[in-house]
Amino acid sequence: MLALTHEIEMLRPATLRFGAGTLECLAEWIAAQGHRRPFVIADPVNAARLDRLGIGTPACFGTVVPEPDIDNLEAAVRAAEGSDLIIGFGGGSAMDLAKLVAVMVGQGRPLSDISGPHRAPPRAVGLVQIPTTAGTGSEVGTRALITDPETRSKIATESRHMLADLVVIDPELTHSVPPFVTAATGVDAMAHCVEAFTSKRAHPIIDAYAMQGIELVGRYLQRAVDDGTDAEARAGLSLAAFYGGICLGPVNTTAGHAVAYPLGTRHKLAHGIANALIFPHVLAVNAAATPEKTARICTALGFDSTGDVLGGARAFCESLGLDMHLRAYDVPEDDLPVMAQEAHGIRRLLDWNPVDLSVDDITRLYRAAY
Repeated sequence: MLALTHEIEMLRPATLRFGAGTLECLAEWIAAQGHRRPFVIADPVNAARLDRLGIGTPACFGTVVPEPDIDNLEAAVRAAEGSDLIIGFGGGSAMDLAKLVAVMVGQGRPLSDISGPHRAPPRAVGLVQIPTTAGTGSEVGTRALITDPETRSKIATESRHMLADLVVIDPELTHSVPPFVTAATGVDAMAHCVEAFTSKRAHPIIDAYAMQGIELVGRYLQRAVDDGTDAEARAGLSLAAFYGGICLGPVNTTAGHAVAYPLGTRHKLAHGIANALIFPHVLAVNAAATPEKTARICTALGFDSTGDVLGGARAFCESLGLDMHLRAYDVPEDDLPVMAQEAHGIRRLLDWNPVDLSVDDITRLYRAAY
């Protein structure tokens, strides 16, 4: 963990509006900024409810897919030509795509020219992010991930130019999210906080946000799964996802996400459930290296870290209605060693995990989760 005196930089969207009903501000904000040609990036579910935005009938790329790839991105960039405002409306996939479209539209540059850290050009258009799930925290971040269909690996792009001008977190948009997705995305939000909290580059400033996010998930996730219209629980989870997004900026995730990524890129598991399936195993494997922090995490989730950390974390997830076995999601057992090799290569995350994991360690982790 880094010392309190260690330098850290935190970036924030210019304007953040949080709370039930805040989506009503969008039309007024667009008019005040002088934008005339808004363009929405959405998945099919949210493309069918553009009326919620209150801005008439905007142009829309409404075919964002889970774990979007380069083809999906390029199609969105072509569709957005001529716009002056990009609006990400959906979960992490839609918002990640919106970030990249915002720095690529009108620029004539392929993803290969801007991927990696600090290579994206300044935006020529505005950017608004509106999450409709409480999971990724992508709305407040500067990173976006796209899958390369040839290598089946994630391409990461990071730039301050992908930070939104306006973020609207209206928990009412999440009320219709089904219980399974609510559970999976809620565990994903918690995993962002847990991995940042236990990272080698954890920082006391970020720890405060991380711990609040974990506690909010422990307090509200079961309630939201049981009753999707529980307004307080939905708001609590939206806030937890926001805190997780804050953690991603200066600290980021570690082994949990690295091990989860091949489940999405190779087998099309949604990001939330992929991370939920891996979360108990990474928490347990890191426990001996971060005992005090692990104890605080377990307490927030309602079990005792002096017992079976893996069993307690898995039981927490199973109580939400999640089947916690990889085999239940059609992941072939003979692919586990290949996935372990791929996960081990994601050094930008694994190098910061509190425990050094070999390929064999990751393979055993997958087998335990299978």
